[in-house]
Formats: sequence, C-alpha cells, structure tokens
Amino acid sequence: MTHDVVSLAVDMINTESISGNEAPMAHFLRDYLEPRGWQVSFHEAAPGRPNVLARRGDTPPRLVFNSHIDTVPPFFPASIQDGTLYGRGACDTKSLIAAQLLAAQALVDAGRDDIALLYVVGEEVDHIGMIEANKLGLNPEFLIVGEPTESKLVTRQKGILKLNLTCEGKAAHSGYPHTGRSALEPMLDLLEQIRKHEWPAETKLGETTVNIGVLKSGKAANIVPDHAYAEVLFRVVTDQAEILAEVERMTPPEVTVKVVAANNPVELNTVEGYPTTVVSFNTDIPYFTFDGKAFLWGAGSITDAHTAGEKIEVADLIAAVDIYRTLAESLLD
Repeated sequence: MTHDVVSLAVDMINTESISGNEAPMAHFLRDYLEPRGWQVSFHEAAPGRPNVLARRGDTPPRLVFNSHIDTVPPFFPASIQDGTLYGRGACDTKSLIAAQLLAAQALVDAGRDDIALLYVVGEEVDHIGMIEANKLGLNPEFLIVGEPTESKLVTRQKGILKLNLTCEGKAAHSGYPHTGRSALEPMLDLLEQIRKHEWPAETKLGETTVNIGVLKSGKAANIVPDHAYAEVLFRVVTDQAEILAEVERMTPPEVTVKVVAANNPVELNTVEGYPTTVVSFNTDIPYFTFDGKAFLWGAGSITDAHTAGEKIEVADLIAAVDIYRTLAESLLD
C-alpha cells in the first residue's frame, strides 16, 4: 500500500492538468479505474474539460469521495527528497486523490458498492466543474472532499468573492494626455479604496482579506493606456453580497465589475475523535447541491499549495489512505 499511494501520486502529479487543460488527468483516472471494475463516465463541464464520475453498479451512492483535477500554474513534475513529495498538485490535490482512490478500492474489496468517486474541473478558477456536476443528480448522504487541511476535519471555511474589473479609456500620446483618457487611473483609484477599506471581521473566521492578484494596463510608457484590467479576490467571513454592494458603491462609472465566483462561509461536519480546524480557503462544497453532510479533510498544508515548493510529507500521504477509509466506514456503518 505504501508504494502504491506514493507511485500513484507521482504519476498523477506528472500528468499536467492546469485549469482549462484537465482532460489528460481525466483520461488517467479512467485508465486507472476501469481495469479495477469501476464504471467510469465523462461529463463535460466545458468543451474538452470532462468531470469524472466512477461508480460500482447501479446502487445509488451513499458516500462520494470528491476533489478537483485541475491545478494552478505553473506545472512542475514530481520529486521525492528526504521523505517529502514535491510537485504541482502534491497537496492540492493529486496526492489526496491518490489516497481516496486506494481508500475507495479497499472499501469495495471489503464488499461495499454504495460509494462513488467524483473528480471535477475548474475548482481553482470558477467552480464550473462542481456547478455542472449538479446535473448528474447525485444526492449522497455523505460527501468527503479532499483538500490540504493538515490532517484535520474542517468545521468552517471562509466564503469567497472573486471579481474581474475592467475599464476602457482612449489612447493618446503621453506628451498630450489631455487628448486621451487613461483607463488605468480610475482603476488605481478604485483599487486603492479597496485596499484601505476596513472590511468586516468575525469571531470564528477572523478578518475579511482581499488580494489584488492581477493588474494589467497599457502598451508602453509613452502611450496613455486605453484599457485596464484587474482580478480581485475577497476571503469572506460574513455575507459576500454585502462586500459586493460596498465595492459597487466605490466603483466609478468608468469601471465595470463582473462577479466570477461568490459564496458565503460554510459550516461543515465533524466526527468525534478527529482533530478539527477552521480554514480561510474556499472549496467546491458550496457549489454542490445535495441533502447530505459534507466533510473536508486532507493531508498537507494549504500554505504549501500554489507555491513553487508545493509538497506533502510521504508519511502523511500514506496515513491518509487509512484515514479516508476509516472515516468513510464510520459514516456508513
């Protein structure tokens, strides 16, 4: 089992699947699961971007293991150094998928046929995979989602508000700026207001945080910029609609605000005997419509995700297989 989960994680990390290019990972999962008796189907969330659903027979699944098959850029391959596995997706979330696959197979080998696997695209961008997965009509009693939570069950996660901001101006010679209209200046004024505003705080989740992750404008220093673009991401602790309303109040007429993704904080479920935590990151859970209970657990740390040194400890990955299995057994028994 030790060799299986590590080698499987390495193979998946080495299968590049940056958001928008998830098909190679979908095909990898199908090729892995079908020889082991799983019924695998693809469901396109967008052209060329399939979600993967794997089932055992026709029994409606009581429990679904889930995570996302896309990663953030840039891709870099797997390597193992001093008991640590590195690579894009090492903790977010290909190694966790590997652990879920082996845990699910162990449950099947023990006679269970009431579980399913759902792996979706686009979690890192706009949650399109999980949104489209609702069309499958799944309604499990339990959803176990794999994300790096430092091997703790999450009791609450922050919400999110992701915005694209655009502004159009008129190009001109920078020696005669009055003959044009800068698209960048209104954008900078808005971003400065967003940066300096005192956003809400909450006892359990802490402060609302905001990250201006992308800012693009102009063609050259001697041209008044005729276009400006920004991407802004709020980690929400109260109501995302209130945050959006405040941003819209600040926004000058020249700037257009587009909501890419939005959800409020989510209360999650726990099981006695497991350590717990609260997280500031977002997941696909708010976008899945079902009547059951959601559980968020995974080895590795979110602080290593999205970095040039993304990693997971091999010992933690090995332990994750049994933890996913026993967590599922405790819910289903």
